[in-house]
Amino acid sequence: MSEPFADEIDDIDWDEACRKADVIREFLRRESGPTTTGQIRKLAGELRLSQASAYRLLKLFREGGTVLSLVGRKAGRPAGHRVLDEARDDIIRAEIKRFYLKKTRPSVSALVREVNSSCRVAGLPTPHRRTIVARIEVVDLAKRAKARGEAEIEKSTIAVPGKFEVSRPLQVVQIDHTRADIFVVDEESRQPIGRPWLTLAMDVCSRMVTGFYLTMAAPSRLSTSLCLLHSVFDKSAWLREREIADPWPVAGLPDRLHVDNGRDFRSRAFQRGCEDAGIEIDWRPPGEPRFGGHIERLIGTQMGKLHLLPGTTFSNPDELGEYNPRKHSAFTLRELERYIALDIVGDYHQSIHSSLKRPPIAVWREYEGSIPLRLPRDRMHFWLTFLPEDERTLRPNGIHIFGLRYWSAALAADVGRTGKRRLLIKYDPRDLSRIFVRRLSGNFVEARYGDITLPSITLAEAKASRDSLLAKGKREIDMGTIVRTAIARRQLIDNAQRMTAAARRGKTVSRKPRVDDREWGSLRGVDSSKPVPFVEDTD
Repeated sequence: MSEPFADEIDDIDWDEACRKADVIREFLRRESGPTTTGQIRKLAGELRLSQASAYRLLKLFREGGTVLSLVGRKAGRPAGHRVLDEARDDIIRAEIKRFYLKKTRPSVSALVREVNSSCRVAGLPTPHRRTIVARIEVVDLAKRAKARGEAEIEKSTIAVPGKFEVSRPLQVVQIDHTRADIFVVDEESRQPIGRPWLTLAMDVCSRMVTGFYLTMAAPSRLSTSLCLLHSVFDKSAWLREREIADPWPVAGLPDRLHVDNGRDFRSRAFQRGCEDAGIEIDWRPPGEPRFGGHIERLIGTQMGKLHLLPGTTFSNPDELGEYNPRKHSAFTLRELERYIALDIVGDYHQSIHSSLKRPPIAVWREYEGSIPLRLPRDRMHFWLTFLPEDERTLRPNGIHIFGLRYWSAALAADVGRTGKRRLLIKYDPRDLSRIFVRRLSGNFVEARYGDITLPSITLAEAKASRDSLLAKGKREIDMGTIVRTAIARRQLIDNAQRMTAAARRGKTVSRKPRVDDREWGSLRGVDSSKPVPFVEDTD
């Protein structure tokens, strides 16, 4: 059985594992080389464990490197052994969540009475008060204070630095969203479809853009997660697909993320995924614009570049005058994405930054050899953690999703054994050539197109092609037709743009000879190699 995702872990277990991981990470940053008995003794005191347990957890964390590697491992006792039986332990945790973590701020004594009452109803012995207090202390102090409305305690847990400074790249990365000041058009009809959303990430030290994501959908956990994935992983293949030759060397896990207070940044899955990878999250405090000033200035710079493009809305409606952005819109979402990427790597990274007095890429290169680059230990697990998900039934011929069929030889063993159970599917909306299926065993397997000769398309292209086919009355969706339609539409757009551009430059474009409809009438398009039946005119 593979390990679960972070958002599937109980809150109290997760908070305790995070506490231990923070202590061990600080220990590893502080101590280098082989550990001594004195160092282990000090670590054990910080963990509130025995030296043997501290050594064991240190070994586990060095091997796994994530919070998940510490989940569910109790100190000093064999696996499965508990001082308190599971039934009473569950009652205590449930009563803490139901009764104690409330704005009314019930006392510990009142909680003890509630726990004892629930245990008596269940026919179980009442636990000792110390046991209940210990379970309370496992809950993170800041979360506990916030749930109980203890403002002073919550305030005391928040650091208030005098000046925001960083000493190296990837120490702090800021992420934010903005509605782009430009209308984009549909790839097929070239009609305006609206203004996209841009999610942008920036390294505070070097001012390098670490990644971005452009979408027509409003900000969500998906756009935030895909921006983070773009930030963390190498971008060479991504650049090649967009025919961009300039380098974009940023990659690696940030130590800390500065984000807004939006719901997308507060999602359980996003928080747990960051915590598991050792990424701390700082949410922007209300009324403190300085907190996200770096990323907001970068967003302003990027929007200023878009004001030069056809279809711009400018940042102020008064600037529009008689200009109609919908009428003049020309860029598709895919074209705008490439334009933004070209501007980032070919202009912004190479230009003198007003604060640094140097190009961002020069600052990054200066630190590049000494940056303690952190990459996910299990890259696939990290990738899957942040991808969107769905559930599907395993059919004899594979998994069907988005009108496409996927298959992996590993799924053959599960065919006919899942019953009514639906399997968890992870997918990347930017590349539908593969999905990831969690088997009955708990392990994920990669499943590819049933027809492996088909090229990759995006989720947006698949949906557009499927809608186009359905509009023509097709009830049976064929995977090959969907993908070929998407590719044909791409080629049609490229050819149309090339011919239009050539015509505007005054060049001659070869085309098929026109047919005079007046001469041929209804015979236009008829195969003239076949004899036409003669009908005598009886008039």
